[in-house]
Amino acid sequence: MAKLYFKYGAMGSSKTAQALITKYNYEENDLSVWLLKPSADTRDGKSILRSRIGLEAEVEIVPPETDILELFRSTRLGKCDVIIVDECQFLTQEQIDQLRAIVDEHNIPVMCFGLRTDFQTKLFPGSLRLMEVADTIQEIKTICDCGAKATVNARIDSTGHIITHGAQVVLGGNDSYIAMCHKCYVRGIRENRVIKLHGQS
Repeated sequence: MAKLYFKYGAMGSSKTAQALITKYNYEENDLSVWLLKPSADTRDGKSILRSRIGLEAEVEIVPPETDILELFRSTRLGKCDVIIVDECQFLTQEQIDQLRAIVDEHNIPVMCFGLRTDFQTKLFPGSLRLMEVADTIQEIKTICDCGAKATVNARIDSTGHIITHGAQVVLGGNDSYIAMCHKCYVRGIRENRVIKLHGQS
């Protein structure tokens, strides 16, 4: 019986690398993978999914107005053994329901990789719906600089301070975000600390 999986982690937890490794493992067993990412994620170009450690693959882009269930039926039915979605937090709640329908109606497993919460520790709409309807929810763990488990995706401004207001979606990587434990996140805001991003000298 196929399942809908939600595998989430903070920034830097190698979610994309795990998605690409999962794709490779399926293909090594002669299974066909449909790799998707939302159009909101344009950091690596429109048709490339790339991890921080250098893994990459061709990916199909899904705009928010796309009905994934209908796209599957018209282009992938009978040609796909598994669906892997990266940056799933940027999907609409309706698109999550469409993925759920693919699992239920066509017995195709769907693996969604992404963030659970934004820089204000609020759930993304796509992640919220996955928390509600996924069969299996798994945390991909990473650590804060203090050594504790990181759960917060802190957005950092050009002066090194934690940003607490603004648009939910602002694309960036190690140049704009750092994974932190909640204690360090709150302390950083309260004490107006300068946060050193990874890779900075």
